[in-house]
Amino acid sequence: MARLRTLAVHAGQRPDRGTGALTTPIYQTSTFAYGGFDRGRRLFAGEEAGYVYTRVQNPTTRAFEEKLAALEGGEAAVAFASGMAAIAALVFTLLAPGDEIVYLGPLYGGTEGLFYDLGRRYGLVITDATDRSLSEAVGPATRMIYVETPANPTLRIHDLREVARVARARGVLSVADNTFATPVLTRPLELGIDLVVHSATKYLSGHGDVVAGAVVGPAALLEPIRAEGLRHLGGVLGPFEAFLLLRGMKTLPLRVMAHAQSAAKVAGFLRDHPAVRRVFYPGLPDHPGHAVAARQMAAFGGMVALDLGSEAAARAFLDGLTLFAQAVSLGDVDSLATHPYSTTHQLVDEAVRRRQGVTPGLVRLSVGLEDPDDLIEDLDRALARVVALEVD
Repeated sequence: MARLRTLAVHAGQRPDRGTGALTTPIYQTSTFAYGGFDRGRRLFAGEEAGYVYTRVQNPTTRAFEEKLAALEGGEAAVAFASGMAAIAALVFTLLAPGDEIVYLGPLYGGTEGLFYDLGRRYGLVITDATDRSLSEAVGPATRMIYVETPANPTLRIHDLREVARVARARGVLSVADNTFATPVLTRPLELGIDLVVHSATKYLSGHGDVVAGAVVGPAALLEPIRAEGLRHLGGVLGPFEAFLLLRGMKTLPLRVMAHAQSAAKVAGFLRDHPAVRRVFYPGLPDHPGHAVAARQMAAFGGMVALDLGSEAAARAFLDGLTLFAQAVSLGDVDSLATHPYSTTHQLVDEAVRRRQGVTPGLVRLSVGLEDPDDLIEDLDRALARVVALEVD
């Protein structure tokens, strides 16, 4: 089997049969002519493979799905218009009223909102097992265990092999959000996880110009997600966005490792700065999940979080940055910084935020591909504002 860098370049893509174009064309069409009554019936019945309507499948989007499935080591993938569309389709396709989701957090604020707001409204039971025994949290109604690792935004690490073990022992599905790690650093399916979700907006795209999502896993689980979650809910990825993802993913292994190398330098600098109360980075030996991360990650990723102790300190720091743009999202070639407490996790219950470490002083950094020494100089200048604030 080809190695990861080779798959990133070649998987899912082949010269166009009609023109020989090496780059997968953008099939910018809503519908496809199927040529005859009987073939149309067979296509819609699923008796013959082919394209009928872009809401269900498109050749450009299909190439992206095949590339991502190859990188994750999965049988298949289904693409969506956003990461949240992917998660929603998965949850509402595979679960029914009365079913329980047990999750390990913290989670992205949008995912928590989906679970607690819409999920509960439609009869799902939501259980936070972050600080409990996972085995004890899983009960008779549990149908899914959901986990992010590294988790957003505190970079908490969960043992995916252990999650998979518990899930299989209890006969429930396991789902891992692999957005932060990407298949370059962690391949959850190889650790026994059933399904992987991505916000492809982030590292998979890598250039800040796409919003997209995907689910990867066994074909048998993905067939209903495509047939119901995609077709009925309609969160369809457009062919132009799929084209941009294909372009971005060719350099994914190179980019992710460069992000990780720079993030390690940034984390080391922050750890030693007197204005920083705490650094969250799984590559640091004192990170609580360091040993697990070292087992299940090829490197420790491009995300770093730091706690400056107060919202005033976080504001002074963020407003002093010049190379780091204040923006949500992550995984871009540009470095980004955000204040999760007041942005991405603003609608999460206050008690839950504080319990999960999403405090007013927390800042999340997405370390880009600029020279790391320039980024450190930028951080140092911004931290000087925090020191001055404390002196005043």
